[in-house]
Amino acid sequence: MTRILITGAAGVLGRVLTDGLAVRSFALRLSDRRTDYAPPQGLEYHAVQLADRDAVAELCRDIDVVVHFGGVSTESSFEAVLDANLRGCFHVFEGARAAGVGRVVFASSNHAIGMYPRTRVIDASAPLRPDSYYGLSKAYGELLGQLYWDKHGLSSVALRIGSCLPAPVEVRHLSTWLSFPDLIELVARAATAPGLGAEIVYGVSANRRSWWRDEAFAKLGFQAQDDAERFAYLPAMALAEPDPIAARFQGGSFASANCTRAPAA
Repeated sequence: MTRILITGAAGVLGRVLTDGLAVRSFALRLSDRRTDYAPPQGLEYHAVQLADRDAVAELCRDIDVVVHFGGVSTESSFEAVLDANLRGCFHVFEGARAAGVGRVVFASSNHAIGMYPRTRVIDASAPLRPDSYYGLSKAYGELLGQLYWDKHGLSSVALRIGSCLPAPVEVRHLSTWLSFPDLIELVARAATAPGLGAEIVYGVSANRRSWWRDEAFAKLGFQAQDDAERFAYLPAMALAEPDPIAARFQGGSFASANCTRAPAA
């Protein structure tokens, strides 16, 4: 039975993953900074700050795979993302290395490449072009994964998650949407697929309007099942985006110069 640590387990996607992976052949250990979180019955939970290096190292003991979804999850000031998304990510990779963990599945983001225009279709080989301090922190995590593979042989899969929501709520999401079922299957495959090094994978459903090509799906044995197109004819999808900068770039509102906290993924 594969032993998985999920960081950020009390967050929206952490809860989705906990429910989805708990019914599979995994033994779960959960972690988040929240002290008031009540985990599902029978699951191990630890309230830990990612900035606490020793506590994170202890979390990684006797674990096969770390699914790292903890951290600040939207744009904010650099100081706000520093501890959780930079120091915390380092603590996770270093703790995993020291504990002999086999793989880290890292929740990266489309905002690591959010400054590409929507007119361009890219793949995982496209150079990083973060659109925000948040996106910059995700680019750092991807590079950290490459470093730990090259120097220490720690396998990693960085998932460039698009817009992981119950359903699209804006036009941009018709290209970036990742459904909850596709997220669960993608993480399960990323945790268990053999023969991986440091991989970059787009976390996106099979949207016919997608801006991203993902040849890495084959390495994981993953096939997305959902397509945002079935939502394209809802009234909200006909609304024009008011910010011309947001409408130009793949990162949407994160790409705007005056963005300090973006409301949508």
